[in-house]
Amino acid sequence: MSPTELVWRTRDHARRTTWAYQQVRPGEDVNGHPPGRYERPFASTLPPATVTAVPEEAAKAVISTADAIMAGELEVLGVDRTDLRSPDWFRDPVTRRRSDPAEYAFRLNHRSEELVGNVKQVWELSRHHHLTQLAAAWCLTHDDAYADRVAEQLNDWWRTNPFLSGIHWTSGIEVGTRLISWTWIRRLLEDWPEVGDLFEHNELAVRQIHWHQRYLAAFRSRGSSANNHVIAEAAGQLVAACAFPWYAESSRWRRDAATLLERELEANTFPSGVNRELATDYHRFVSELGLYAAVEADASGHPLSARTWSLLTRTVDVAAAIVDESLRPPRQGDDDEGQVLVLDPPDLTNWSAFLSLGAALVGRASWWPQTPATTAAVLAGSLVKKRSQVDRPDERPEHFPDAGLTILHSRDDGPEIWCRGDAGPHGFLSIAAHAHSDALSLEVRVGGVDILADPGTYCYHGEEDWRNYFRSTIGHNTLEVAGAEQSVQGGAFLWLRGATGRAQNYSADCDASTWSAEHDGYQASEPPVTHQRAVRLDNGVLRVEDRVDAAAPVRLAWHLGPEVSVELDGSVAQLQWPTGTATVELPAGLVWSTHRGETEPILGWYSPRFGHKVASTTLVGSGRAEAGTPLVSKFRFRH
Repeated sequence: MSPTELVWRTRDHARRTTWAYQQVRPGEDVNGHPPGRYERPFASTLPPATVTAVPEEAAKAVISTADAIMAGELEVLGVDRTDLRSPDWFRDPVTRRRSDPAEYAFRLNHRSEELVGNVKQVWELSRHHHLTQLAAAWCLTHDDAYADRVAEQLNDWWRTNPFLSGIHWTSGIEVGTRLISWTWIRRLLEDWPEVGDLFEHNELAVRQIHWHQRYLAAFRSRGSSANNHVIAEAAGQLVAACAFPWYAESSRWRRDAATLLERELEANTFPSGVNRELATDYHRFVSELGLYAAVEADASGHPLSARTWSLLTRTVDVAAAIVDESLRPPRQGDDDEGQVLVLDPPDLTNWSAFLSLGAALVGRASWWPQTPATTAAVLAGSLVKKRSQVDRPDERPEHFPDAGLTILHSRDDGPEIWCRGDAGPHGFLSIAAHAHSDALSLEVRVGGVDILADPGTYCYHGEEDWRNYFRSTIGHNTLEVAGAEQSVQGGAFLWLRGATGRAQNYSADCDASTWSAEHDGYQASEPPVTHQRAVRLDNGVLRVEDRVDAAAPVRLAWHLGPEVSVELDGSVAQLQWPTGTATVELPAGLVWSTHRGETEPILGWYSPRFGHKVASTTLVGSGRAEAGTPLVSKFRFRH
């Protein structure tokens, strides 16, 4: 951390200590009212007849999911919850631990599984995505059972989580995300006769919305933490200040949040539009935060700048450019499935819903893939002012040199061969919180099926060995030199040193695509080693050439997707999956072995989504690489 950040963190710690007297404990009476208007308008409602534009299939899916939630059932970050009729907001269903609701938030160590359980599970339910889905079902059906359940659980949450008490006041990203959920719940229930009693005439709601905004105004993520967290904090504050302008501070909060959001979106985004954290799902998350905040600002008559709208347009153009033919994005870096607003059933297999939202808010470019309209896209799109966007690419971009992200893909009539190469910075800011040790890693799919797979994320807290493996060098499709990590981990969200990649060449035409790059992650070795990789995709053949500039022991890993089976014979592997096969000629100078579902050490695993892991096969070549002598892997795909 810089000296400036150390000073700020010292002051922030002092403020958190002195604010203890402001804590409100569960059941404690609160005197007085937040300063502000007696009349509390909610003006940014949906235009008439908007709901009728929701496609029938999308509406059916919303209602089906809402009915399951009404029965108490929902999958939350890989865990089947069956307690949603009357949830315990403080209990982790994985470890069964329950944190103390009365503990002063800033004395509660949310990183301690002994104290709070798996905090991601506890926090996720209190983002109230299940309640936005119930509110959406009421909006589509006017069945009061949905609205009654929303009111019951919101009042319970507001009553049991007073200001600065308990786990749900320990993270600004959670506070900001909740405000967006509450805003849309109020909007979706606009025609419900009791909506005023739930929000503007409900002192619980009025206090909580005020408390949440006071918190965000006082406790900002800064310095090495100014990543997606500060975006969520600014977006949540802006949305709430626009939608609930009930307080004496509302105008100031709105202006400050808009300024902060626009500045931090710029800081968090490469000029190309790629998010600087280089964790693909956080690209989507940050883009959605910006889009929903921009929509709210439009609806309130305080629009964000044309420059910010242009930036957000670039982020969704990037999203459309990097997906494969099945609309799945790369799996680079961390992915915890963070959602901003959930109205439709969460689609965790592709970015179709994200692209649908982007199309509704900024318009489709001519080369975008087609995606069906979702409930969220239709409703959010009805609130935004139509504006023309200029300087959009005329054709699908594939190479983003500022981010080190390159997509190679086949151009024949068969199943798409899609390949993602990584040669950019290690991550964002000094801690690079959501980066993986994956410089020069490849990810390859055929017809949307993972062939050379990025293993994913699996977990954040509580399982240190697994967290370390899924971020490690050997956990990715790249070269490990002398048993060392390219980048050095310092904690679950901290890197002490990060490898920096540099693309050397990129070209693409109707016949072949090529990409070459190098990284500096082994410069601390003795002697220093530079890893170079050259990739060519030509007529169904992917050729990968690895070189080092000093002799060293190496391990080369190729992680196969969970649908791929393999037969290894020396340095030749036969791959098979339900829709295709491939022959792989591996570097003969290495000794090749297969590893599947191993735990001592961990090797041969794939995480299809957060909280889940399955065994998969990893090919590992071990031996010695000589300076300048290429290690060539050749994949011949057939269909």
